[in-house]
Amino acid sequence: MRFRPLRTASIADAPLADVDTPPSHMRAVVYDAPGGPDVLHVAEVPVPAPMLSELLVRVVAAGTNPIDAKTRAGGAMNAAAAGPVVAGFDFSGVVVKAPYEAHPLQPGTEVYGMAAFPRTTGSYAEYVVAPSLSVARKPSTLSHVEAAGVPLAALTAWGLVVETAHAHEGQRVLIHAGSGGVGHFAVQLAAYFGAHVTATGSAHNLAWLRELGASVAIDYATTRFEDVVTDVDVVIDLVGNVHDDTGTRSLSVVRPGGLYVMVPTGAWPDYAEHAARAGVRATSYKVIPDGGVLATLGRLLESGAIQVFIDKVFDLDEAAAAHTELERGHSRGKVVLKVAEA
Repeated sequence: MRFRPLRTASIADAPLADVDTPPSHMRAVVYDAPGGPDVLHVAEVPVPAPMLSELLVRVVAAGTNPIDAKTRAGGAMNAAAAGPVVAGFDFSGVVVKAPYEAHPLQPGTEVYGMAAFPRTTGSYAEYVVAPSLSVARKPSTLSHVEAAGVPLAALTAWGLVVETAHAHEGQRVLIHAGSGGVGHFAVQLAAYFGAHVTATGSAHNLAWLRELGASVAIDYATTRFEDVVTDVDVVIDLVGNVHDDTGTRSLSVVRPGGLYVMVPTGAWPDYAEHAARAGVRATSYKVIPDGGVLATLGRLLESGAIQVFIDKVFDLDEAAAAHTELERGHSRGKVVLKVAEA
């Protein structure tokens, strides 16, 4: 990928209604090699071209996720092996090109979804290409900034709570890091489907976790959860053993034959062996970018059954600061990049 010198003006400066044909180049946040947040910088790159069933979307806002930071640092998918990388999965914006004339998501449609990063350029850019099956109409009650905070986190939470744990009335579920991006959706969805939810978090988030639907909220800094929780059916672990042996301790509170779900990549490599010895079923989980599920989540968001919480919003050229915030690990809900005016 060849880069031109960065312009002082941008397509983001123009109103959406005035943009009928995409330009040849766009502003995007890239990194040339793995490293800390400071490797992120804005450059001018070619606008990606959609193929077959893909959409070209004008990005208004892009969500950030811990997996973005892990990938940038050289872990997870290590996308930088192929050269300069445009990062990011989540986006909310407006369709510019549809696969064909009768496609349900025609140009001008407001959508949200996930890019196929790192196989394609990511969403920290003025334009993104995305598989049409990974996109849905943006919930009408959400701004683009709010909608950009939904896709990866809410799809992950849905996969954990609904498709893996099969949340139901009376089920006892323990969710670690319940106030984070995935966690705050997982707490809401588990409660929505009738589960008895216990969530761990920091002291200043306990009341909020109860508002989200947790029956019990535990301050991980002052209370050992294994002292007050026992015999749960499912643990959704968004921490792992990277902090205070959270994963190992979690196995002691799962009922025999219960389920332990390990979520963060690399947070506890040998969890399955430990779970087997404890008589607990165990699985990891990877998000499935499913536009049909996004549409369902959109209806739940529009009805108010669940909500997205945006903690901080940064401009596109502040992506390094956004990643620094992500890596602090104390965000409530989501951190979002504002790319253009809606």
